[in-house]
Amino acid sequence: MDALRAREQLRRRYLFPPDAEVPLDRDNYPRPETSSAVEKKEKPLPRLNIHSGFWILACIVVTYYVDFFKTVKENFHTSSWFLFGGALLLVSLSIAFYCIFYLEWYRGIEDYDIKYPTLIPVTTATFIVAGICFNAALWHVWSFFTPLLLFTQFMGVVMLISLLG
Repeated sequence: MDALRAREQLRRRYLFPPDAEVPLDRDNYPRPETSSAVEKKEKPLPRLNIHSGFWILACIVVTYYVDFFKTVKENFHTSSWFLFGGALLLVSLSIAFYCIFYLEWYRGIEDYDIKYPTLIPVTTATFIVAGICFNAALWHVWSFFTPLLLFTQFMGVVMLISLLG
């Protein structure tokens, strides 16, 4: 009888991981779980995964097959939408670099979105308007494919940048 009981206890011991102990109160009864200050950190995702690889590859394919840079170079001076979109993109990137490099790295302000709440909405709005301007500038070239092509370019660049940092 003792051998069966010992075997059952041994089986139950290895049924649960060692850190899965139930906290007990004064009367040796299990108490409800309390939240601990230190939580287990999740393993970060790898930088290069199927999702980012797909967007980078799609960006390369789109750039090659539609002669993206040649088309932009040929249509750059024909439309004022490029200049306005480029200026807004420059403003958006300047605010983003100001937040990242100056506020976060140099000044050490990690919660710049709380201290300066208008920076992120202004950056987002200028970037969206810049995207609309680029769509208007290239609409006569690719028509209804223009938003799809520009979005693919955008996602490819974002995924490429995410690989760097």
